Amino acid sequence: MKRLTRDEMAKRVARDIHEGAYVNLGIGLPTTVGNFLPRDREIFLHSENGILGMGPAPRQGEEDEDLINAGKQPVTLLPGGAYFHHADSFAMMRGGHLDICVLGAFQVSATGDLANWHTGAPGAIPAVGGAMDLAIGAKQVFVMMEHQTKNGESKIVEKCSYPLTGVGCVNRIYTDLAVIDVTAKGLLVREIVDGLDFPGLQELTAVALIDDR
Repeated sequence: MKRLTRDEMAKRVARDIHEGAYVNLGIGLPTTVGNFLPRDREIFLHSENGILGMGPAPRQGEEDEDLINAGKQPVTLLPGGAYFHHADSFAMMRGGHLDICVLGAFQVSATGDLANWHTGAPGAIPAVGGAMDLAIGAKQVFVMMEHQTKNGESKIVEKCSYPLTGVGCVNRIYTDLAVIDVTAKGLLVREIVDGLDFPGLQELTAVALIDDR
C-alpha cells in the first residue's frame, strides 16, 4: 500500500472543483490545492482576510509581502482579482456565497460533524478563525486530512471527542487512503489507493464504511 503524498491529495481534491466555483481553501494543507487547479477551468479562490481571485503560490523570490492569504502565506492575484474588508469577506462566507470550502480536520464523525480547531489538550492554542463560518456557510464542505493520526488512530470516528467546529456539515472526505462521501446512508467509499482493498481500509477506520466504488 502506498499512501498519497500531500501533493497527490491536493491534486485529487483539485479535480473535483468545478468550473466557475467560488472556493475557500482553509489554512494549512488545503492551501496546496490552489497549486493544482486545472488551468482550463475558471475558479475563483477566496481568502477570509479579504481576497477574491487568488492564483497559485508565487515563485521563490517573487513574493509580495503585502499579498498574503489568511494563513499569512504569500499568494498571487489573478487578473480581475479584488481586495476588500474582512467584514465583507465574512459576509460572503456566512451568506452562502461560496460553493466549496476545503478544510483540514482533527476528526470527522460518521454523520459529518467536524472538529478542526482545538484538540482540547492543555496548553493548546485555540484557533478557530473563520472555520465555523465556512463550515456552515459553504454549499459544500470538503475535508482533506491524513486517514490516521501519528499514533495510528483513525481520524474518522463514530463521535468526535474534540470540540466541534460544525455539526453534520461535511460532504466529502479526502484522505491519503481514500475518498469517502458522507451521506444519509452512511460513509460511502468512492475510491481507495492502489495496494489497499476495502477490508484493509475498514480495518484502519473506526466506523463502518460502505463500499460504493
